[in-house]
Amino acid sequence: MSTFTIFLALIVIVAFLLVVVIMVQNPKGGGLSSSFGGGGTQQLGGVKKTTDFLDKSTWYLATLLLALILLSNVAINRGAESADSKALDLDATTSQPLPTPAKTTNETAPVQTPAE
Repeated sequence: MSTFTIFLALIVIVAFLLVVVIMVQNPKGGGLSSSFGGGGTQQLGGVKKTTDFLDKSTWYLATLLLALILLSNVAINRGAESADSKALDLDATTSQPLPTPAKTTNETAPVQTPAE
């Protein structure tokens, strides 16, 4: 398994976890984060601690996702070819044949003299 495939799998997993963490949050304090523990006021850790955990985990997962995306660029297999442009390389050979010149005939156009 290549390194890029491992990075790709990690990116998908982190992105899925980030979506789940964001969907659990509710900006008004309700949602799934307040229903943990049966909905009572004496919850384990309380609603405030749950939202703090979800907020921090959102930032950590987003940072991890960005870092994985940037690091995956290093792992891309580019093959043996260089990424340099060959547009200005004078020694590069072209693989296309040069166009053949059009056939010319021996006929010449009549010469026009200026009118007096």
